[in-house]
Amino acid sequence: VEADTYWCLTNLLAGIQDHYTSDQPGMQRMVMHLEELVNRIDADLAAHLRHTGIEFLQFAFKWMNCLLLREFRLSCVMRLWDTYLSEGDGGFEDFHVYVCASFLVHFSSELQQMGFDELFQFMQNMPTHDWGDREIEILLSSAFVLSTLFGDSEAHLNVVRQSV
Repeated sequence: VEADTYWCLTNLLAGIQDHYTSDQPGMQRMVMHLEELVNRIDADLAAHLRHTGIEFLQFAFKWMNCLLLREFRLSCVMRLWDTYLSEGDGGFEDFHVYVCASFLVHFSSELQQMGFDELFQFMQNMPTHDWGDREIEILLSSAFVLSTLFGDSEAHLNVVRQSV
């Protein structure tokens, strides 16, 4: 058990090393990728967030920094992180972005009905207290589909942005 635990921790830390250095380039990269991915998969939601003045950095930084630990119960986080470990080198950075995109898009219709204050409050306190294995499996499945569609394309995050 000790060797497995050491391997898991080493793998986790190796994948997020530049997230906790000066200027946090890993975090910034992940937030940028999330924003670009949401622009591709749910342009209406991305436009609504821009229109209401919500910046991805305002809510996604916490998701990247805490790896969704604050959004879900520990049993759900363990399932997420197990998947990240099984994804290999990019699980805690690349696949996590797809999970975050799936998570955000899951609430798209609700979010598009909200103004700035309500949106900001919702994003800081996502309604996941009753989520269990079923919801996490759906989230991971959706993230896997996104990673399959966009993951191997060099230009998948290059989006031409339109002014709103």
